[in-house]
Amino acid sequence: MFAVLHIADFALHAVLRTAPDLAAQPVALLDGARQRAQIVAANAAARIAGVVPGLTAPQALARCAPLVLRQAQPAAEAEARAALLAAAFTLGPMVEATAPGVATIDVAGRAADNREPALRAAVQTLAGLGLPATGGLARSPLLALYAARRATDVLAVGDDAAFLAPLPLATAEPTSELAEILAGWGVHTLGQFTALPKAEISRRLGAAGVTLWERAAGQTARPLQPVAPPRVFTATMEFPEPVETLEPLLFVLRRFVDRLALEMRTAGLAAAELAIRLGLDDETAHARSFHLPEPTADAEILFRALHTHLETLRTDAPIGAVRLDLAPTRPLEKQPDLFETGLRDPHGFAETLARTVAVVGSGRVGTPRLLDTHRADAVELAPSVDVVPPAAKAPVHAPLGLPLRRFRPPLAAKVELAGRAPAYVWCERLHGPVTTARGPWRSAGDWWHAELVWEREEWDVALAGGGLYRVLRTPTGWFVEGEYD
Repeated sequence: MFAVLHIADFALHAVLRTAPDLAAQPVALLDGARQRAQIVAANAAARIAGVVPGLTAPQALARCAPLVLRQAQPAAEAEARAALLAAAFTLGPMVEATAPGVATIDVAGRAADNREPALRAAVQTLAGLGLPATGGLARSPLLALYAARRATDVLAVGDDAAFLAPLPLATAEPTSELAEILAGWGVHTLGQFTALPKAEISRRLGAAGVTLWERAAGQTARPLQPVAPPRVFTATMEFPEPVETLEPLLFVLRRFVDRLALEMRTAGLAAAELAIRLGLDDETAHARSFHLPEPTADAEILFRALHTHLETLRTDAPIGAVRLDLAPTRPLEKQPDLFETGLRDPHGFAETLARTVAVVGSGRVGTPRLLDTHRADAVELAPSVDVVPPAAKAPVHAPLGLPLRRFRPPLAAKVELAGRAPAYVWCERLHGPVTTARGPWRSAGDWWHAELVWEREEWDVALAGGGLYRVLRTPTGWFVEGEYD
C-alpha cells in the first residue's frame, strides 16, 4: 500500500505561506521565464475574479485590478518541500519526493486500520504549516497519486476499476497528439479508454498508446526512489523586501520552528541549542545562540525562546535574510532522586529569566553564591540550576552565639567614644547610652585589589533602653549593622 501527499499549485502556496499580508488578497504567480510573462497559478480569490492560468499580466490585471503578482521563489519552494517531506516521514521511513508538491510513502508497514487516520493527520499537519494538501491511499503509487489529486481531504481507493472508470482522460496525462486522436474517437474517460482492447490500442497507437492504456488502467508499478531523512536541522530564507518590523519576521520563524520541530520529533531527536542569524540590509549581521535548559522538540517552547530575544532587539538596518539552526541531541531521559526537586517547567523558568535580564541587564540575575573570602556580603550571581539538590544535612554541632538580624543596608550612626570603646550611639531607629561593650574585632583583606580592599572594626553593645546590637566602624564611618535576637 502507498500513500501520496499532494499540494496543488505548489509554487504559489510556497510563496503564500511566508507572506501573511497576502492571506486575504487575490494573488497570482507569474512565469517570468517566458518572453511574455503568463499566469501559471492563482489562489481562490483571484480565480473568483476570473484570473486563470495562461493569461498575461495585463490581461489578469484587467480582470482583477487589486491582483498581486508574484514570481516563484526557489528558497520558499525549498522550505515548503522540506515541510512536505517532514509530514511524509510521519507516515513511514520510505519516502519519495516524486515531484514538486508530491510525496509518495510506502505505508505497508502500518496497520491497515491506521493508514487512513495517519494520512489524515499528515494532511492536517501540512495545513498547520501553511500548505493545503490532499492525501490518497491505494495499492500502487500511481493510483494513490490519482486519488490525492481527486480528493478534497483524504481518499482511499478500494475498488480500482470503479474509481478509475469515471475519471477524465487527462488524469493519465496523454500527449496532445494522443488526446486529439482519442477525442476524435469519442473517448473522454479512463473507463472508456480501458474498455478498448489493449492489443488493438497497440496496433493503432503503438508503444505510447500502450503506456497510456496501462496508466489509465492503473497497471503501472514502479519502485520508490526514497530520500534520506534530514540530519542537519536548518532553515534559511531571503526576504523579497527588507523586513523592518517584528511581525513578519516572527511569522517566518514560526514556520521554520514548526517544520524543524516536526523533523526532530519524527527522527526521535530534540534540540539542545538553537542559533539565529539575521542578515541586515547594510551587509552586517546579528547572530545569537541559545542553550536550552532542557532538550526539547516542542515548537511552542523553541518559538518562545526566539520571541523573548527578538522582542527587545533593535537592529541598525532592516533585515534581508534569516537563518535558524537547531543542534540535535537525544531527548533527556532521567530518573530523579527521591528527595531531588526539579523545575516543573525549566523552559518557562528560562524564559522568565531572559525577560528579567532584558529589563535589569545582564549580570544582575542568578542565584547568590558566597565567595571564598571573609569580606562581609561577598556574593556573586551564579547561573540558576535546573534541579534543586536535597537540603544539606544539619551540622553535628549547632552554631554558637545569638542569631544576628542584619539591617540591609546598615544604619548610618554617630558614636560617642569613651576612650576607644563606644559610649553612646545615635541612628535613625535607635539611640541611647551604652551599658556594656565588647570588642573590638578587626578584620581586613583584599589589599591586592585596589577596588576591593576592605577594613572593618566590630563592637557588640548593649544599650540602656534595651537591645543588643552590632556596631561597625569602616573607613567611611560608623554603622549599626544589626540586632541580636
